[in-house]
Amino acid sequence: MTTKAVSAPTQRGFLRPRNIVLTVAGLALVAAMALDTTVVEIGADSASRAQGFSAQTYGPQEFPRIQTAIEGKAADAVALATQIAQDKDAAVAAHGTPSGVGPVMAVTFTGVAGEARSGVYTVAIDGMPEGTNVRVQTGPAINGTELRDAPGDIAFGQFTNQIEYQNAGAALNDEMKRQVLEGVDTTALTGKTIEVTGVFRLINPKNWLVTPVRMAVR
Repeated sequence: MTTKAVSAPTQRGFLRPRNIVLTVAGLALVAAMALDTTVVEIGADSASRAQGFSAQTYGPQEFPRIQTAIEGKAADAVALATQIAQDKDAAVAAHGTPSGVGPVMAVTFTGVAGEARSGVYTVAIDGMPEGTNVRVQTGPAINGTELRDAPGDIAFGQFTNQIEYQNAGAALNDEMKRQVLEGVDTTALTGKTIEVTGVFRLINPKNWLVTPVRMAVR
């Protein structure tokens, strides 16, 4: 007589222990995803979604105080060139901000714009020491981080990474263009007298590339 093995009946409606573990893990994963999900309106700005650095708001917020600070420290170009030649450290202390590559100097001058090259004009200033070349950049591309570095209180550690730090400088340059250069015909300055207040990085004392924070055409 053959005896068949009979397995224990499976009870419908009950989960085996392995299935219970998988179900609990799945619910925990769904809960974690829900906690990590942010609801964003369609069309919302990506910077707002990240709730972090926004170049669109940084420039307008920071440029006015930087402009004021530069105007408060700006020295007449002729006097500044003379002081740099005589005592660079004293000139930086009075009219500049120490920075990694070179101090950022605040200057003001009136002069005649010469020929432009890629939006950069040479400027003839009466009384400047012989051999000192002054140029001012008017766009469309504004290069450098002088506006960011001029106040001395904007540091890399305030940003998430190097990209944000660089974008802060670009945002200030863009806002300067909007507030200062938008009303100036920067394509037709040759031969005209311009009044400029701005900053340059002191690397070569005989060659200044000025980023303006205030400009007027006479």
